[in-house]
Amino acid sequence: MMEYSFSVEKINQKSSDFILLSLIILLAGLGIATLFSASYYYGAVKFGNPRYFLNRQLLFMAAGFVLMYLVSRLQIEIIVKSIPVLLVVTLILMVMTLLPGVGKEVLGGKRWIVIGHSTFQPSELVKLTIILYLAHILSKKSNQKNDFVNGILPPFIIVTIFATLIYLQNDFSTAFFILFISLSIFFIAGIHLGYFAFIFTAVTPLTFMLLFTREHRVRRLIAFLNPSSDPSRAGFQAIAAKAALSGGGLWGKGLGLGTKKLGGLPEAHSDFVFAVLGEEAGFIGIIVILTLFLALAVRGYALGFRYYEKNPFAYYLSFGLTTSILYQALINIAVVSGVVPVTGIPLPFFSSGGSSIIVTSIMCGILLNLSRPSSSGGLK
Repeated sequence: MMEYSFSVEKINQKSSDFILLSLIILLAGLGIATLFSASYYYGAVKFGNPRYFLNRQLLFMAAGFVLMYLVSRLQIEIIVKSIPVLLVVTLILMVMTLLPGVGKEVLGGKRWIVIGHSTFQPSELVKLTIILYLAHILSKKSNQKNDFVNGILPPFIIVTIFATLIYLQNDFSTAFFILFISLSIFFIAGIHLGYFAFIFTAVTPLTFMLLFTREHRVRRLIAFLNPSSDPSRAGFQAIAAKAALSGGGLWGKGLGLGTKKLGGLPEAHSDFVFAVLGEEAGFIGIIVILTLFLALAVRGYALGFRYYEKNPFAYYLSFGLTTSILYQALINIAVVSGVVPVTGIPLPFFSSGGSSIIVTSIMCGILLNLSRPSSSGGLK
């Protein structure tokens, strides 16, 4: 069984990766600017305040960055010890969303818990919890990675439980995302490919069955294949998003000058904020944002490979966190571009939502923690 060796210093004072930190701050700043442009009209119409979503996002981002800083300065040992508690708390929160009077239903999905005048989406926390849990358990069971019953099945059962709870919230896309990220971590942990074949054989038919059990999912799939088949309902967002992207041309219409957000693009401040960016910043702006996300991913993966041999936990953790941020971005952009069916996956740093920005900030804080020199946060 693997053992961890940690520094006994209270706080490692060495600086985090400056380039990684700069990329995070730059993406956050661009995200705030884009969100304000995408949301001011909707905020004025619905809440009588064009800065409604901007003010909320700034508040959540401030809280997220405070947490990011604190997590980046913690000893990794403390984070590791908190994983069992985090796992239980996340499970309880997920169950609470399904309880009458506790969970809040929006557009058919019961994904939120009401906290005062705000809401929290526990499925966002699941993304972080599962990555931490798998990195920890698979590194501990490194000598059992080819033992299906003792080494693979227990963590896969935990993943399945969380994916099932998310599915019961009527959130198929996030449930699939959790499963995908988990299998990615299993893969880099060196799990025998034969087990992947077994899992895919079992999961694929079930996935298709669940996909076709809800009418709105079938409509989304049909609209993806042929948006003009239902242009006023399921295909409306896809058509409007493509029109916004193509309307931006090479240089865009200018920040704040887009028109699709003025009632012609549903969820312009949330899942389709990238369409607003494309219309206002054009193809050049799209390339810039993609480059920043890819640069963040390259930095995160390079960080992980530093631990490839000397510390599997840090390697798995860096890979999982980086993959989660990158794939959320790529999936969201693919949805807006019409490459994949419409999902509810937010664009990190850009989409409106406190749960997403706080969890993303914590993920970045852990990456910054691992990036510090002198064994990075106490890991040896």
